[in-house]
Amino acid sequence: MTEARPQRADAIRNRGKIVSAAREQITAHGPDVGMNEIATAAGVAVGTLYRHFPTKADLVTAIVAEYVAQVADDAEAACERVAGGADATHEITAFLRRVVDVSATNHAAKAAAQTLGADLRVQADEQRAGAALATLIRAGQADGNVHPDVTVGDIYLLFSTAPIDQSPAARERWLTLVLPGLSARARMVG
Repeated sequence: MTEARPQRADAIRNRGKIVSAAREQITAHGPDVGMNEIATAAGVAVGTLYRHFPTKADLVTAIVAEYVAQVADDAEAACERVAGGADATHEITAFLRRVVDVSATNHAAKAAAQTLGADLRVQADEQRAGAALATLIRAGQADGNVHPDVTVGDIYLLFSTAPIDQSPAARERWLTLVLPGLSARARMVG
């Protein structure tokens, strides 16, 4: 049995350039942007693009997988900061802000993934993100700053309603309006 050869540095660089260019091109031109345009934007030959990603669905899947891994890494880093003494509520708020911003950047690619029927199973990174977010929530609840009934599902619900197709000012306004709903102190009694 032969072991897989490690990728060459230029192949790794090219893959990164392709994914980045595809994200930008899909955001700018929609899911119908051609693979030739993506290759040109990445500065690679179209054959290089197809060696890495045989179909556009494969390419869009890679964009979404990178996005989910980035969110998971961010959540875990926030947990590490909380474990080191950082304020959990601040970390949750900052995490939400970063996820809304990165979601806005990846919105078009996620829509393209659905249009193309891309395989979006990134369960390991989704589980990492969910576990880290649960840890952040528990830390905020232990501090008495996050309402005791807030769950990971609530945070995902917030993400699903975020105005990611709006301007940064609109996204910031949305955060200003929804963040008090997480607070143990700001809840209105109904």
